[in-house]
Amino acid sequence: MNSPHLPVYILMVLLIFAVTIPLHMKAYGRWFNILMMSVLSSTAGLAILELLKVSREGAYSYTFGNYEAGIGIQFLVDDFSALMTFIVLLLGLLIVLFSLKDLDHEIEAENKYRYYTLVFLMLFSMIGMIFTNDMFNLYVFMEILSLVSVAVISIKKKKDTLMASMKYLMMGAIGSVTILMGFALLYMVTGHLNMTLIFTEINEVWEQYPRNILLAMGFILTGFGIKAAIFPLHNWLPDAHSSAPTPSSALLSGLVVKAYVFAIAKMMYRVIGQEISVNIGINNYIIIFAVMSMIMGSVFALTQRDIKRRLAYSSVAQIGYIFLGLALATPMGFSAALFHVISHAFMKSALFLSAGSIIYLTGRRDVKNMDGIGYEMPITMTVFSVGVLGMIGIPGTSGFMSKWYLGLAVLDAGHPGLLLVILLSSFLNALYYLPIVIAAFLRERPGVPLEMHRDGIPRTMKISMVLVAAGSIVIGFFPHLVMDIIEKAVPTFIQMGL
Repeated sequence: MNSPHLPVYILMVLLIFAVTIPLHMKAYGRWFNILMMSVLSSTAGLAILELLKVSREGAYSYTFGNYEAGIGIQFLVDDFSALMTFIVLLLGLLIVLFSLKDLDHEIEAENKYRYYTLVFLMLFSMIGMIFTNDMFNLYVFMEILSLVSVAVISIKKKKDTLMASMKYLMMGAIGSVTILMGFALLYMVTGHLNMTLIFTEINEVWEQYPRNILLAMGFILTGFGIKAAIFPLHNWLPDAHSSAPTPSSALLSGLVVKAYVFAIAKMMYRVIGQEISVNIGINNYIIIFAVMSMIMGSVFALTQRDIKRRLAYSSVAQIGYIFLGLALATPMGFSAALFHVISHAFMKSALFLSAGSIIYLTGRRDVKNMDGIGYEMPITMTVFSVGVLGMIGIPGTSGFMSKWYLGLAVLDAGHPGLLLVILLSSFLNALYYLPIVIAAFLRERPGVPLEMHRDGIPRTMKISMVLVAAGSIVIGFFPHLVMDIIEKAVPTFIQMGL
């Protein structure tokens, strides 16, 4: 199948299934899980076909209705957007597989179908943000994603989740308004909403309107910074990720915030362009916030005793790595940032799923109460350890390769001091992650002998966790599988090859 309509097919399958679930949810019964997994598998298969098509034929644009680019809705499909779509659907498939049993302990039975409606809408909106090449539809997909993300947190209907979702909604609304103001300013300067046309026009007029463009990007980066949880705009994230159902936490941290980061990458390099971003000094501001996020996210994580809150603050630090790569404004930095988008998606999903398994079986959330749990749940804690080693940057994991590429990028950009920041952040990662692993495998729980047991969690939860952790290891040993695709996609962003 070599059709240019593949992105549309993927989106339509997800959307149709999402709106169909609440109409017939009672009729599905025991076959619903099989049907849902089949739909996700088929969309992942379409994403593979799309990736193969782009790798053979190169990037292409798809305009709905055969209108001109400035009028019709347009998708721009390059190597990385095809890869990112596959990663979103693959991890979405594994997280949903995990949720089949986990949700029995998280939410009421009557809300499960509503939850899966929201998950499919979430996947639909993320992929729409990845493919779209015009700011209007980027905003539409972003708003769908924001509202659905709030809903998957509040579905537990407990005080802490309702408070967290309300905070998320308020912060997200502020972010949406600032993004809209930024888009409006860019439209005033260029007269276009299509990203390719804006790039062409803005290169001709930016010297006349440098303050307008700087103000527009200030609004846009602030708005997306809130949604991506860069420090100090992160205060919604710890509550949201820690109180949400475990599958929601994995989706939010592993995938949703990456969609917003990818939107920032589009605005900086596909809309404004590398040269203008440097000339008006955007990257200098982003470096400051990236460094603060890398350090302060880790510092706050050190103080958290709830395991999911510790993981949430860790996400704030990891987002700083991605922003740092983007802010370097070099092909190497941009490549390193996109690599970490993929790498962190696997690592953090593995960490949240394994933490959720611990809570599912034992009810323990306090990191001071993990003594000997590696013997009670060896598979779960092995998966958790793989995620931890990746976060620290131990060779053999995708996290090591992320920091390796980012380290090379900061040296290439002439910022050796930033390498020290990366090393300091890695050291802080070790301080708040390794004690959990050490306690799990090397300390004995009072009154409980250290005897190895089988994990008592359902098989589907084990399978999904192991496959996610395996993805991190595969990328760690064979980083070229991802980096080769990214390096092909970088010219599409930086040089606007279309």
